Amino acid sequence: MTRKEKAKEILNILNNIYPEPPIPLDHKDAYTLLIAVLLSAQCTDERVNKVTPELFALADNPYDMVKLTVEQIKSIIRPCGLSPRKSKAIYDLSQILIDKYNGEVPDDMAKLEELPGVGHKTASVVMAQAFNVPAFPVDTHIHRLAWRWGLSTGKSVEKTEADLKKVFPPETWNKVHLQIIYYAREYSPARGYRFEKDIISQKYGRKSFTSKYIDK
Repeated sequence: MTRKEKAKEILNILNNIYPEPPIPLDHKDAYTLLIAVLLSAQCTDERVNKVTPELFALADNPYDMVKLTVEQIKSIIRPCGLSPRKSKAIYDLSQILIDKYNGEVPDDMAKLEELPGVGHKTASVVMAQAFNVPAFPVDTHIHRLAWRWGLSTGKSVEKTEADLKKVFPPETWNKVHLQIIYYAREYSPARGYRFEKDIISQKYGRKSFTSKYIDK
């Protein structure tokens, strides 16, 4: 079975389990999504969703955000971790959006990646979820499952993204990356893993991974 054939069958399973996967981070537009994704670095989506209501009540657009001080932002987002760096990035990118883009979030990957605190993954999430442009953001869950399922070598996040883009059709990317995240959390976590629950790895997992459990 080729990787593409395997990916097609995995996609069928994911579509059955998660026909309409919701976007995990609460937001109302591209700007609030951008801030939420930035905050989610090394932080759970659940915690971000607890923090952003307070922040967005004060500033849900770049014009209001720059009226706050970096210290004010930092005090609100502290539970998300890395608050000194994230608060400065939020303030600085908000000012750039005002100065360069009339307060709007650009629907362009390169321009997003130029913003402070916005890496390739964050930009990919915004492109996919705010602008519906095909992108394949790869987080730790997707990186882990791509290796477990033998769809990528797992040598780097960049390699995983490239490999997955080759085996899944572009029109599926925005949905399937969410489906894999939800599946990873529910059926194939890094901790507390139970092979008997992981129906996809049972059928399509790489042998070097599944043999540890099948032998038992």
